[in-house]
Amino acid sequence: MPDDRLMRIQSAEFKAMSERVLRATELTSRLNVLPFENEAGKAELFELILGRPLPKRVTIYPPFYTDHGLNLDIAERVFINQNCTFLDYAGIRLGERVMIAPKVTFITMGHPVDPVERRGWLSGGPIDVAENVWIGAGATILPGVTIGRDAVIAAGAIVANDVPPASLVTGTKAAVRRQW
Repeated sequence: MPDDRLMRIQSAEFKAMSERVLRATELTSRLNVLPFENEAGKAELFELILGRPLPKRVTIYPPFYTDHGLNLDIAERVFINQNCTFLDYAGIRLGERVMIAPKVTFITMGHPVDPVERRGWLSGGPIDVAENVWIGAGATILPGVTIGRDAVIAAGAIVANDVPPASLVTGTKAAVRRQW
């Protein structure tokens, strides 16, 4: 039996999420192709995408992608480089002074491992990134991860477990964990 963190694909909640994904995709597509003569036009699009204004001292370089936008919480002095993806339905929080290199991906939702549940359910959890974290180019942060203050995530790392404060995380090696 699925746990309470799962969303049924044939549900009203899933339908609402799907509609928001289409809207967020439309808005980010506009953001990513339009040249902006001034910051006001860019700020207006970000407000539509996030449902609130960006903090004043946040820098985001397009292209920028999100599937939901409304569950992305960005603190002051955050830097997000180009071509980053935020799949934020379950929530992503970025603490103050977080630096994100190009092509970083945050994923808060996925499918269960169990083949019986895989096509009918979504699972996931929020991602919480504490203050002063640096995430290197091409890193992937998976559902439910918390990254502690002052941590560094190396370029290309795949982060599936919590990261302690003031630590360096590296690695991408895939390994068989179980079979069925």
